[in-house]
Amino acid sequence: MLGGLGGGGAILTVPALVYLLGQSPQDATTSSLIIVGLTAVVGAAGHARAGTVRWRTGLTFGVTGIVAAFAGTVANRHVPPHVLLYGFAALMIVAAAAMLLQTARRRPAIEPAVESGGARGPAGSVDVARKAAPTRGKTATKIIIAGLAVGFLTGFLGVGGGFVIVPALVLALDLPMSAAVGTSLVIIAINSATSLAARAGGDPVDWATTAPFAIAAMAASLGGRRLAARVPEAIATRAFAVLVLLVAGYTIANTVISS
Repeated sequence: MLGGLGGGGAILTVPALVYLLGQSPQDATTSSLIIVGLTAVVGAAGHARAGTVRWRTGLTFGVTGIVAAFAGTVANRHVPPHVLLYGFAALMIVAAAAMLLQTARRRPAIEPAVESGGARGPAGSVDVARKAAPTRGKTATKIIIAGLAVGFLTGFLGVGGGFVIVPALVLALDLPMSAAVGTSLVIIAINSATSLAARAGGDPVDWATTAPFAIAAMAASLGGRRLAARVPEAIATRAFAVLVLLVAGYTIANTVISS
């Protein structure tokens, strides 16, 4: 999912680590940071070779979330396990809704007449420039807010936040989908590394579980990128959103029974 859609991998990683592999919620969020962070690095490297990474945007977005990632990590240490799982289930529902809205509200391509408005004469160029100024301010605000939100979620729940990053890059910055996916992976890698650094000295990592999971995820990210080129993005996103909703329902039910 990270290789193909630029996000969504950690949404399933933490439940898999908790319910299939027996880790505690806190341990699972730490393992998830390693798995998702390494997978994002591999995926970003492939996109970088293809020229679909906007480095300035990615680094700015990632650096914005560093402080929030540390704050999220501190919060993670002081929250009961069942609260973490409820929070994760709520996040999965929001993520699925965001992915479904993303496919329903995808902007139509800009008409050539609009793109070439500057060629009509000086007046057209001035109008475009006047409209662009306030838009840049709004865009910067959106990126800062999204960067802080993603950073906190990464530290608190061990998720990369690609389901927030990709729509923000597409809708706020008008990046093409391929560039949004590649740039999202860079941001996820930065936030994951920051959150891991904040957890240094904590409980030891279960490498017997985390290492093979990470290796499999990194290998699959390469296949996901190739598959994404063949499967319509809207279909893949909707199918994944339904899967996320099902896992969210299972998480809520299991947590209610356990508590």
